[in-house]
Amino acid sequence: MGSCCSCFKEPATGSLSSGSHVGGVGDSGEDSNIMPIADNEREAVTSLLGYLEDKDNLDFYSGGPLKSLTTLVYSDNLNLQRSAALAFAEITEKYVKQVSRDVLEPILILLQSNDPQIQVAACAALGNLAVNNENKLLIVEMGGLEPLINQMLGDNVEVQCNAVGCITNLATRDDNKHKIATSGALVPLTKLAKSKHIRVQRNATGALLNMTHSEENRRELVNAGAVPALVSLLSSPDPDVQYYCTTALSNIAVDESNRQKLSHTEPRLVSKLVTLMDSPSSRVKCQATLALRNLASDTSYQLEIVRAGGLPHLVKLIKSDSIPLVLASVACIRNISIHPLNEGLIVDAGFLKPLVQLLDYKDSEEIQCHAVSTLRNLAASSEKNRKEFFESGAVEKCKELALNSPISVQSEISACFAILALADVSKLDLLNANILDALIPMTLSPNQEVSGNSAAALANLCSRISNYTKVIECWTQPSYGIRGFLIRFLQSDYATFEHIALWTILQLLESHNVKVLELVKKEDQLIADVKKMATITNERLQRPGIDVTGHGNSNGANATTNNGGQGSYDEASANNEEMGGNSRASDSAEDASLELYNITQQILEFLN
Repeated sequence: MGSCCSCFKEPATGSLSSGSHVGGVGDSGEDSNIMPIADNEREAVTSLLGYLEDKDNLDFYSGGPLKSLTTLVYSDNLNLQRSAALAFAEITEKYVKQVSRDVLEPILILLQSNDPQIQVAACAALGNLAVNNENKLLIVEMGGLEPLINQMLGDNVEVQCNAVGCITNLATRDDNKHKIATSGALVPLTKLAKSKHIRVQRNATGALLNMTHSEENRRELVNAGAVPALVSLLSSPDPDVQYYCTTALSNIAVDESNRQKLSHTEPRLVSKLVTLMDSPSSRVKCQATLALRNLASDTSYQLEIVRAGGLPHLVKLIKSDSIPLVLASVACIRNISIHPLNEGLIVDAGFLKPLVQLLDYKDSEEIQCHAVSTLRNLAASSEKNRKEFFESGAVEKCKELALNSPISVQSEISACFAILALADVSKLDLLNANILDALIPMTLSPNQEVSGNSAAALANLCSRISNYTKVIECWTQPSYGIRGFLIRFLQSDYATFEHIALWTILQLLESHNVKVLELVKKEDQLIADVKKMATITNERLQRPGIDVTGHGNSNGANATTNNGGQGSYDEASANNEEMGGNSRASDSAEDASLELYNITQQILEFLN
């Protein structure tokens, strides 16, 4: 999440600009400590001047040009060292490619100079070469971090700017990130992030951002005290600094431990991010929203974002023409909608219709998933919200997508249908919307989550309704109808699916609807499968201490009461009962078998 600042990672010129470090070199002749020039150094200067006249046709990273530059670097004459540093800066600005140790070694020597002009140019040259991915690794391997850190600790703004820029480039390679994080660079980077000079700020915050792509490095960053600086700089007037800080904080908020620290130490974080959702910069708005999305993984932040006035901003962004902004905002509202206290406020803020419209984003599976997931959370709330949910057209749109969307979207839709079907007041509305035309085919899905959720919804729609017309109409169609679904699930050899089928049959028999009873009783295959299930579960329970009547096992009796003739079917509960902890795996299996057996006996009593 987040990325390196593009002006460091892929600059338009291919390197860091040398414009900031050219000035002043021509004044070197005034230095009273300049040493005499040796003969070999004079020859190197003459050769270098000739090479520079034809620099567009020569390779300065090998042969004579490199030899001449290296000679000047190792000179005791400060003027020659400055000339070599400036030449390296200018050459690397225009020509960036993978280089050898022979090229990097003299630049690293220059980097250790005490002369500010040499430091500026050497940092620039190294930063330019650090645009190349292989050079990034070699610079760190050759010990380039230590002199760069020393330069960051100095007082010269130009040196600081170029040294931090080089660190930023080095940090875009994954192999380097942890080495930088543990090198001692984070503390000076954090200090420089608060510099009065905007270029230093940009480079430092960009470098900190590049250190946030792994949990271990984020931990180092937090321990180095970077978070207060990043939060403070959210108020910066510079959009680049805002972007780097929002993205870095978004990445830091991925980790639960960091979110907990942020909640205790940064009380103004949410309000600042909410303000940035109205930034004129599209990428700042997007990253601020993504940061809030990550924070909203925690319950406390779900409430705080709403209290800070986040909903009006989100409902505006969710209607944006920018897909990244839409995705960020719908992902954020999805997390916020998890908290029950937020559901009514979200509906009142006008989110329902925009969320339904997002279901038309067929080119973005992720947007559709977040939209349906949010609708599912809102559908489970109050009667008022449920009414507005139906009026928004959400059911019709979900039904339309149910059979013609990716599995991930189908999974969210099936879960939404399952939630809606739990409420008795919604059942006839769902049936009249012909939802069975989607639910029955979805029970055929090879994805267990989709088929299981659809079956749970279907089971609940067969329970305690006043009009069974739609159920009767769909007994054999579509996709072999309710009858086919019941037989498939009874024959699935999967306890949860067997349970859903048996529970559904029991609800149909308890309907006291003459036509429904007639349909069930004439299905020989269905009855045979129920009897077979009774025999199998009975055999499973033929062990000492198990009472197949349920009288000797309170857990089994309670489970049957909860999911028998009364209540609604909850597939999650069935899964929890079946998939109990490892220490109770045997007991859970016995409870599941006992429950299945008891339901089969109730069904057979009805049939007899």
